[in-house]
Amino acid sequence: MKNLSRAVALADTQAPVLRPSAALLELPEKVLQFGTGVLLRGLPDYLIDKANRQGVFNGRIVVVKSTDGGDLTAFERQDNLYTLGIRGVEDGHTVEENVLCASISRVLSAKSQWAEVLEFAASPDLRVVISNTTEVGIQLTADDIRQEPPHSFPGKLLAVLYARFQAFDGDVSKGLIIVPTELIPDNGSKLEAILLELAHRNGLEPEFIEWLETANTCCNSLVDRIVPGTPDAATQQALTTQLGYHDELLTMAEAYLLWAIEGDERVKQILSFHQADKGVIIRPDINLFRELKLRLLNGTHTLSCGLAFLYGCETVRSAMNDDCVATFIHNLMLGDLLPGIPCAVDEKVGQRFGLQVLDRFRNPYIEHRWLAITMQYTIKMQMRNVPTLLQYYKRFNTAPQYVALGFAAYLLFMRGTHQDEKTWYGNANGTEYLINDDQAGYFAELWGRNLFAADLTMTVLQNQTLWGHDLSQLPGFTKRVSDNLQQMLDTGVSATVAKQLNKKATLVK
Repeated sequence: MKNLSRAVALADTQAPVLRPSAALLELPEKVLQFGTGVLLRGLPDYLIDKANRQGVFNGRIVVVKSTDGGDLTAFERQDNLYTLGIRGVEDGHTVEENVLCASISRVLSAKSQWAEVLEFAASPDLRVVISNTTEVGIQLTADDIRQEPPHSFPGKLLAVLYARFQAFDGDVSKGLIIVPTELIPDNGSKLEAILLELAHRNGLEPEFIEWLETANTCCNSLVDRIVPGTPDAATQQALTTQLGYHDELLTMAEAYLLWAIEGDERVKQILSFHQADKGVIIRPDINLFRELKLRLLNGTHTLSCGLAFLYGCETVRSAMNDDCVATFIHNLMLGDLLPGIPCAVDEKVGQRFGLQVLDRFRNPYIEHRWLAITMQYTIKMQMRNVPTLLQYYKRFNTAPQYVALGFAAYLLFMRGTHQDEKTWYGNANGTEYLINDDQAGYFAELWGRNLFAADLTMTVLQNQTLWGHDLSQLPGFTKRVSDNLQQMLDTGVSATVAKQLNKKATLVK
């Protein structure tokens, strides 16, 4: 079996895959992207590839890998090409499409190829910056942009912008459209504020700071597509046989997609790829899209991932096939989270969106693993669910039943049992699992004190560094969470979930 390469991509075969033309592999580099993850490959990179095929963007992407993990050589070995398998049901019709994406021109390591990144910053073709560095990426940290490379993502981006400013002598026409896709509220506004603060801290000249503010646009944006990434071994083998080549970067995605970007007509003009797909929306205000997606889809994922995984469900689809867990997810989303969305949402609009999300969770073609969703569990809980919890209390002043159950499972999931170098692992049902969270050490130390469930819960909920609020002050929430946690410790997660659902036997209407 051949490995994917430029020659394989351009070969004339009958394999069921949409192939690029040779011309698409020669398009100029117009986009700088921070991040190599599957979400970027499954949404922005795919959309740019789609637009290139339609002749409406005509630009490729230079990707910067900022972290040490992962393997850059996979991109090099297959000439930066990858296959996206799109599976799902759309308007009652089955979607099963394979696309050989050619939008990435090269992938650079920030650690070893920083000079090349700064060289690209001076390219006249560069127009757009995209990022997805997870929720922890857009944070202000002490950073020296003269390091090679700077430590943080904002530091790296500021160094790129400063190099561009110097290369073009402050030409305002050379400013960039910057579109972060990290799932935090007002991601573009927050990134812009961090860039300005870092510029001041690094003592950069006033002329650059003015150029940074006036020539560049940081857009708030929202991405919504379930991209579980690498398929299971059986699916991968079947696809490899079907395609006629082996792809180390083979990525699966659902059919549904949304990329909402806050911007004006200039943003629309530069981000011309929006013309290629109705799922790309550029408007002056995207708040409604953001709230529905963040609170109902992502918030449900975050409050369900630990519970479903500890219950014994490996994937979202398997959870939706289990009556008990599926009922929990349904009631959590529509009973607890929908009423707590911290903005005005028409109830019928919210219900319709929620039911659509539940259908997406049931997608028989997608194997979205709960363990992957637990990555950076704590910051996701803070960003996605704490505002909803606080709004729920403003409306009802009582503890939401399913949120409390999901939070208890989160506390149990974070119980690290042993450490390998700097990495913590837990144990569920006799199987070891990775706790991929910056707060893993904090929780391991806390669990190591052998506290009662009530004391551990109280300590965590009082931690304003984690949540931005003292959640122990919410009437009844500490007790409800700690009671659930104690029951999970005594009888197991599945028995606890079943008992809770027996208290309310019917689904929330």
